[in-house]
Amino acid sequence: MYTFEVYSMWVIDWSQITGFEWDPGNALKSIDKHGVSCEEAESVFNQNEVLVLKDERHSQMEMRWHAFGDSNRNRLLSVTFTVRENLLRVISARPMNKRERKTYALDQR
Repeated sequence: MYTFEVYSMWVIDWSQITGFEWDPGNALKSIDKHGVSCEEAESVFNQNEVLVLKDERHSQMEMRWHAFGDSNRNRLLSVTFTVRENLLRVISARPMNKRERKTYALDQR
């Protein structure tokens, strides 16, 4: 059972999502700069608790979202993505920063 919280009027229809899409440059940056593989980033969406928030600041051209959750390596990750057709297109994946960990912990109460 997934728990997705979306604080927006625009809601992702999770039943229509069929997979993931990665820009090769973003995938390389996530692994080289942040040590997060595509597989690990995608695993956040397979865990029990995922907090999804709209990225108001970067949603001018298309709607962007932040997903916060545990990975299959038991790390707290932040995954920024957009939805294109039926795919989650990952923009970046990295370990959560201190503020994000606090937000995620508060949401888990």
